[in-house]
Amino acid sequence: MPYLADRILSFIPTNAVPPHLASYIPGESPFSTWPVVASMTATYLAVVFGTREVMKERAPLRLTTPSRAHNLILCAGSLVLMALIGEEVFSNWMKVGTYGALCVPEAYTDRLEFYMMLNYYFKYYEFVDTVFLALKKKPLSFLHVYHHSATAILAFVQLNGRATSTWVAAFLNLGVHVLMYYYYFAAAGGAKLWWKKYLTTMQIFQFEVILAVAAFASYHYAAYNWFPTVLPHKGDCTGSPTVGIVGAGIITSYLILFLKFFRKTYTERAGSSKDVATTGSSKTMRSHIKGKPSVNTPGSLLFRVETSTWTCCVRGSRR
Repeated sequence: MPYLADRILSFIPTNAVPPHLASYIPGESPFSTWPVVASMTATYLAVVFGTREVMKERAPLRLTTPSRAHNLILCAGSLVLMALIGEEVFSNWMKVGTYGALCVPEAYTDRLEFYMMLNYYFKYYEFVDTVFLALKKKPLSFLHVYHHSATAILAFVQLNGRATSTWVAAFLNLGVHVLMYYYYFAAAGGAKLWWKKYLTTMQIFQFEVILAVAAFASYHYAAYNWFPTVLPHKGDCTGSPTVGIVGAGIITSYLILFLKFFRKTYTERAGSSKDVATTGSSKTMRSHIKGKPSVNTPGSLLFRVETSTWTCCVRGSRR
């Protein structure tokens, strides 16, 4: 039995929780219809870009304490939710194996669906990330704004599609968020962390794994439902073509954008730094070969050495 979930439930009066909050009921649970999702996304964009316009003529806000508290909440919340999903999936895996944990409907338990619902609600709270950026007058990149908007839509589609394999995306994303929001929490307090590059690498890796799992689930779905006598397969896989297409499309766009970000931020910038260093060394070498100082100022080391040598030689000739 899942220990952590039972431990937490022992402190919660479950009988007092309304059914539409204890489980996901389309049309009754919060944010469970397309009009609400669309309006929330539109509101997010309006607030973010509206805040940016309002802050144009104002000084940026520091917001150190609120920002750190926000990031700490998301870091801790992501850790707990990831652990809950992990122990539920492990319990299912012990019963139905790897294929079953990814495909059979029995593995999409009520608890797992509840965790997926909580993960979905997290996406709306994460909108606050961008509001803080706007208030601090930080750049609002397309990747950041698009990622937050599309992830809320993706989580909604996955929740309604009830595809068992979607726990993989939620689990990996929560794991990345534990580290990411800790990084932001520490950085907001003035810490200088060296592993931002590796955090981006982890984000890229998670998209690759999610796409691989989606391909596995899609293959079994197609083989079982469309080509049962042609393609070898172990059985059906829960979900629908809509969930697969929307999920694969959004995750692929993330992968492309993050690869582009990685190349621009780390690869190209590192290459530019090397070019600058090489160019500076070449200029210094050429200047040294010609017998001229690389920097023609009295304070330069080469100028002082050459001046001392010249003075010594002149004095020696006078003797």
